[in-house]
Amino acid sequence: MTFAALQPLADRAALFVALRQDALSAAADALGEHRWDADMAAGTLTFTANDDPSRQLVARAHLIATIAPGPRSLLWAWAHPNGDPQGVAGQLHAYGSEHGIAELTTSEVPFPEGAGDEEWIAQAAHTVGGVAVELTGRSPYYSAPVGNGTRAVFLLDAPLAPLTVADAVVALPRVLSGADLPDARTAVWDLARLAGWTLTWTDDAFTGASVSDASGTATFRFDEQARISGIESTLRPQA
Repeated sequence: MTFAALQPLADRAALFVALRQDALSAAADALGEHRWDADMAAGTLTFTANDDPSRQLVARAHLIATIAPGPRSLLWAWAHPNGDPQGVAGQLHAYGSEHGIAELTTSEVPFPEGAGDEEWIAQAAHTVGGVAVELTGRSPYYSAPVGNGTRAVFLLDAPLAPLTVADAVVALPRVLSGADLPDARTAVWDLARLAGWTLTWTDDAFTGASVSDASGTATFRFDEQARISGIESTLRPQA
C-alpha cells in the first residue's frame, strides 16, 4: 500500500492503465535500445533510438507530481508555479475538493510512517499515475527517475492509437498475468468507460460483462470471488 486514500482510484483504473502502459511499452520497445529526455520548457517527453537518433517517439508531457525521498513527500504539480500550465494536474485537485480527499488537495503529502525506500517510491509513482489516468481520462503515464531517488510522474499525449476491443483482446492474456485487480468487475466497467466502449452486464447477478466497439465484442466472465475467469470475443474484420 502506498497512499491509502488514493489507492481505490488507481485500482478502479487498473485494467485500462495496464493496457495503455502495455501499448506505450510496445511503441518504445519498437525503437530498440533507447533513451528518454524531458524538455520542460517545450512540455515534451521524447524516446530516441540509440542507434538512430532520427527515430523518435515524441509525446506531450503533463507533469502530475514528484515523489522525493529527501523531504519524504509527494508534491503535486498544481502547487508548482510553472508545473501545471495546462491545468491537467489541477483536475486531480478539483476532484479532491469535490469529494473531500485531502491527499489530492494538500500541496505536499507526507509519506506514511516507515515508507520511502526506492521500491516504495516506484510503486507510489505507479499509484499516482493510475489516479491521474482515472481522473483526467488521459493516458498513458510515465514514471521518470530524475535523480537522488526522486521520481516524476507525467501524463502523456502520445502518438498511440485509441484502445479498441480488438486490441485489448490480443493484449489481455499478457496483461492480466501481471495485473493486480482487487475489484475486477469495477476494473472492467472502468475500462469500458475510459476507452469509450459500450458495456452491458450479462445478468442481474453481474456474473459477466460484454464490452463492444466498432472492432468487436468481448465478454468477461467472473467467478465466485469476482475474479476474471474467462474472456470470449467476437471480432470484426478490420479494413
